[in-house]
Amino acid sequence: MASYNRVILMGNLTRDPQLRYLPSGMAVCEFGLAASRRFRDKDGNQKEEVCFVDISAWGRQAETINQYMTKGKPILIEGRLKFDQWTGQDGQKRSRLTVVAENFQFVGPRGEGPAGPGGGERAAAAGAPAASALPPETDDVPPPSDESIPF
Repeated sequence: MASYNRVILMGNLTRDPQLRYLPSGMAVCEFGLAASRRFRDKDGNQKEEVCFVDISAWGRQAETINQYMTKGKPILIEGRLKFDQWTGQDGQKRSRLTVVAENFQFVGPRGEGPAGPGGGERAAAAGAPAASALPPETDDVPPPSDESIPF
């Protein structure tokens, strides 16, 4: 039987990303994400349900997320679920479900670099260049004319 493990979430970071490096040199970034759902209950009252999810990103993606994201900033994550089990120091069996980020995209207003709100929204998924490596946007480029559009 075939299976499919894909998760798409958009929400805000619940804490600053924590970057660490494995002995092999691979970067790992872990952070929390809050994704909310708004709905009306049977009485017509507006309700909000918040889901808190642990996310881990690897490699260049981990470094980019750590560089540009801080607590409260919005992000879109595409990845897969991973279930971990271990025995705690107290002898109790523990488990947790996390999302391993495979692609991401910064969302929200564009800021003025890493310190500004939103900073590097153009950087996305696997190995995409950081915002500082992209050419600056300019307002003096005229929009295309109707004749230059091929359809």
